[in-house]
Amino acid sequence: MKIAVRWTLVLLLIFAGKLQAQHQTHDHSLVEPQGEAAKPMDRDPSLPASEATAKAALDSSPRHGDWVDIKVEGSEKPVRTWIVYPEKKDKAPVVIVIHEIYGLTDWIRAVADQVAKEGFIGVAPDLISGKGPGGGNTDSVASRDDVVKLVRSLTPDEVASRLNAVRQYAISLPAANGKSASIGFCWGGSTSFSFATIQPNLNAAVVYYGTAPSDSSKLASIQAPVLGLYGGDDARVTATVEPTGAEMKKLSKLYDPNIYAGAGHGFLRAQEGKDGANLKATQQAWPKTIAFLRARTK
Repeated sequence: MKIAVRWTLVLLLIFAGKLQAQHQTHDHSLVEPQGEAAKPMDRDPSLPASEATAKAALDSSPRHGDWVDIKVEGSEKPVRTWIVYPEKKDKAPVVIVIHEIYGLTDWIRAVADQVAKEGFIGVAPDLISGKGPGGGNTDSVASRDDVVKLVRSLTPDEVASRLNAVRQYAISLPAANGKSASIGFCWGGSTSFSFATIQPNLNAAVVYYGTAPSDSSKLASIQAPVLGLYGGDDARVTATVEPTGAEMKKLSKLYDPNIYAGAGHGFLRAQEGKDGANLKATQQAWPKTIAFLRARTK
């Protein structure tokens, strides 16, 4: 009898473990594998939160944020957008925060909040708005892999029309001073670069570990200065920096690429990774980002 009871308990424990594993595979808020697990660290309030500290940063923020649905001309689907306002009386520039391939996450919202802390209106659109189950947004999608598929399904024209609509809405806000910039990460970094090629009234573009358009002829239409920030260990992306720089120089376009030794792809989000190199890169890249945005959106 004791042996039967013991085996029953073992089977129950195994079944419970399987249920837990199944639940975790459908939790799109989990961090994708980054090699060895990194321990959360104490957050420096002068820097954006990492993915591990983003939710806490949002919960403790004193700044006012709103969800708005922004209409896009020619589309029935509005763009769900998170807007955070700086605590200041003067009108402020708009900074469009373009999400990674993982959609509009708490981390991207926390970056927008940090942008607002620095005196800008942080505007974070969900570029897969209306594409989730039942016409939902990023938060309606069951897994991170499914979000990635939806982001990859976006056409360049669709992204452009949504970003243009978001920018126009944002610069028309009573609190806005009419100046605008974009900042993007990974997929969003490449999108920020591309946005500069199609929006002549953009005042600045910041590219975190994203590539320039593969068609280099598009660079000729850029009017805004571009700041690039890259991890030294991100070979796929950093291999494109030198040829991009050469082409931008030939076209007399302003492009300031910065490569941080030892840092990996996604270093601003994964600040705990790469044995301190990601944090060091963040500590150098973020102040440079803010100084660049301030200088170009006065």
